[in-house]
Amino acid sequence: MLWRVIMWPQTEDTRSTGGQIPALSDAGARKRSRKAWLVAGIAFIAVAAIFGWGVWSRIRARAILESETAQVSRPAVSVVSPKRTAPAQEVILPGNVQPFITSPIYARTNGYLKKWYFDIGAHVKQGQLLAVIEAPEVDQQMQQSLSNLNTAKANLALAETTKNRYEGLVKDNAVSQQDVDNAVGAYNANRATVDANQANVKQVQALQSFEKIYAPFDGVITARNTDIGDLINSGSSGGVKTDLFHIAQPGTLRVYVNVPEEYSQGMKAGMTADLSLAEFPGRKFQGKLVRTADAINMTTRTLLIEVDVDNPKGTLLTGSYAEVHLAVPAQASTYLLPVNTLIFRSEGLRVGIVKDGKVTLSPVTPGHDFGNEIEIVAGLKADDQVIINPPDSIVSGQEVQTVQATLPGDIK
Repeated sequence: MLWRVIMWPQTEDTRSTGGQIPALSDAGARKRSRKAWLVAGIAFIAVAAIFGWGVWSRIRARAILESETAQVSRPAVSVVSPKRTAPAQEVILPGNVQPFITSPIYARTNGYLKKWYFDIGAHVKQGQLLAVIEAPEVDQQMQQSLSNLNTAKANLALAETTKNRYEGLVKDNAVSQQDVDNAVGAYNANRATVDANQANVKQVQALQSFEKIYAPFDGVITARNTDIGDLINSGSSGGVKTDLFHIAQPGTLRVYVNVPEEYSQGMKAGMTADLSLAEFPGRKFQGKLVRTADAINMTTRTLLIEVDVDNPKGTLLTGSYAEVHLAVPAQASTYLLPVNTLIFRSEGLRVGIVKDGKVTLSPVTPGHDFGNEIEIVAGLKADDQVIINPPDSIVSGQEVQTVQATLPGDIK
């Protein structure tokens, strides 16, 4: 069509001049030809620009789509860094408060209680008389033993006189040597009888001394299980022994604590411990760990330790229940994580760690559970980025986007 527009004037001009084109018409034709090519070039450029713009728009839209698809395929996860545990963590365990020395007081002779001198709560000194038992059988045995001893002494005296007389007569050959030997033998036998009777007297005296009950050490009477007229059985005849009193020494208290096995390595003699009791709110009593059993109880899987507490004024009562606060040294490689970072899989406990935009499911070893946080004793490093609330479908190698989470404890 353009060719026709351009060529038509030439045809008209040719007809009007009889086939000869004037020079002016030829220049105009060339000018119109250049203009036509310019218009054609502009049109071509416009068409090419429109085409290029369309292609570029499609490429850009495809790139955006691919980017959005990649973004969708890389889910965003919140991550936290593990916190190091404190150099020492406080462990609170129940403890039983017991006196440093405690003992039931039993009778060593049979009889009836004649009198008691101290009741519960009384402070007594070592050697003070607590009670008297009336034992007539022992008194009769004492009299009999003394009588036997006196008889044996009389026989010994007679045998000694006979022996001395015979030893003097044998020098003059007034008696035979046989008579002298018989006299010496009789003397030795009577002397042995005296010794036996003396031992018997001492035995009965010891039994008689048991009629009086004395305090074995300074302390407090915590129980009185008898009264005047009660039958006292020493148990020597096979019966049940009677504990007359219970005495305790509360100046220093022993507190026994069963420490779980996982804390056992931190229990060392000399470390301090604080006691808190319900009857003393807001107050703590300091003690010292003096010894451990050095063995784990196979039934409870605990280590028995003893904490001694000074109690000079008797403020703390024996038999009380106390909470014992122990500062257990922590391991240098332990960390704390929120409990919602844990992943429970059939192969074991895992956490999701993000490195270079990819997830790695790392096995960890848990320690103590503190409720919202849990101790991790193995499997973590300080610079790890651990995923919070990981989805159940998460797998190792999955690409993710990370968002640093803010824990409630980190907000200031």
